[in-house]
Amino acid sequence: MLSHSTTRRQFLSSAAATSVMTFGATAPAFLQQAAAGGKDDGRILVVVEMAGGNDGLNTVVPFSDDEYMKARPKLAVSKSDVLSINDTLGFNPALNGFADLLEDGHLSIVQGVGYPDPNRSHFESMDIWHTCQRKDETRIDGWLGRYLAQTIGANGSDPAALHIGEDKQPFALMSRDVRVPSIRSLDQFRLDGTDSGQFKQAVKELSDARRDSGNDLLGFVQSSTSSAIVASERIEAAGMKYQPSKPYPQNGLAKKLETVAKLINSGLKTPVYYVQINGFDTHAQQNAAHASLLRQVGDSVSAFVYDMIAHGHGDRVLCLCFSEFGRRVQENASEGTDHGTAGPMFLSGTKVKPGLIGKHPSLSNLKDGDLQYHTDFRQVYSTVLTQWLNCDAEAALKGKFKAVDAINQRRRAIPQSAAGR
Repeated sequence: MLSHSTTRRQFLSSAAATSVMTFGATAPAFLQQAAAGGKDDGRILVVVEMAGGNDGLNTVVPFSDDEYMKARPKLAVSKSDVLSINDTLGFNPALNGFADLLEDGHLSIVQGVGYPDPNRSHFESMDIWHTCQRKDETRIDGWLGRYLAQTIGANGSDPAALHIGEDKQPFALMSRDVRVPSIRSLDQFRLDGTDSGQFKQAVKELSDARRDSGNDLLGFVQSSTSSAIVASERIEAAGMKYQPSKPYPQNGLAKKLETVAKLINSGLKTPVYYVQINGFDTHAQQNAAHASLLRQVGDSVSAFVYDMIAHGHGDRVLCLCFSEFGRRVQENASEGTDHGTAGPMFLSGTKVKPGLIGKHPSLSNLKDGDLQYHTDFRQVYSTVLTQWLNCDAEAALKGKFKAVDAINQRRRAIPQSAAGR
């Protein structure tokens, strides 16, 4: 066995030590908490951002509306092809996953969602959705960031939120007070050099050694490196041992959601996860591309929800799907659609009130060729914040917004005044 003095010299001079110190300075606090294991009954929100502007009319299809057929002679989805929701509306045929969730009572479709004076710029509209503020206001944090600031310390030392994927971290998670990690995959939790048994033994010996009096830096290294080793091993083991109830689809979004599932099942008390899927800016040759994207969303979210149910987390997890705007009613000359306004949002999980919420926007009462919204997206956020995460929606949304009736509540909601009613 190596002596303590030899261990210190070899460890502190090694490149591997640098990697462990870096990891220890940024991550082991929440990973150490995760090492305790066990399930938690805290509720979890998983946000799926459908970036680019999803065409709501070809997602939830008004197949019985003559105006829809007239406006889209090439892009319209016919009655014979839709997956029926009711006598007038149906899912795009690529959304088998959503159809299954709806049939089992696990999907809520909030129709006609938008906001006043809509902006058709991807960047500005997404910033509005992320911050609940316009560009003439000072925007320094996002709606989820403000929620996280209300709950600092509530989850022990676990991260308040996690962004999964290689995309730029969404503005929605930005906060002055809470740092949100972005991770590409569970492989990022593995410490370089920790496959070596000798290295691990050296770290453990160092951590157990008598600390030199007055050496604060060494004390930090001793206290943090062992936590990093133990925690990274546990997260890695969670990923190796976790078996989905059924295989996830082979696409990028499904891979991200499977990572979320593994982290939830590992015992993390993190209440918010955020993933993104790009490509919904379908200006040309829309049908095939849009169908592929919808299939990814529907199949991936469905696999995730049913996987969470199978692993005993179904009642804890709510999935929210949104896009920054819809598309124009009239198809363009390139067999695509241009930037529009209102569209549907989706809430999925075992605690949602299933079915349609709100009427489908009128196709005969348009504004500048666009659908008119009737439900502000901040009302849906208010629903999530007050009825699911049980927090002060007004502070997070910077205003009062009436919640929609989309969640079956089994615990006390916060007072109506705070809910914006």
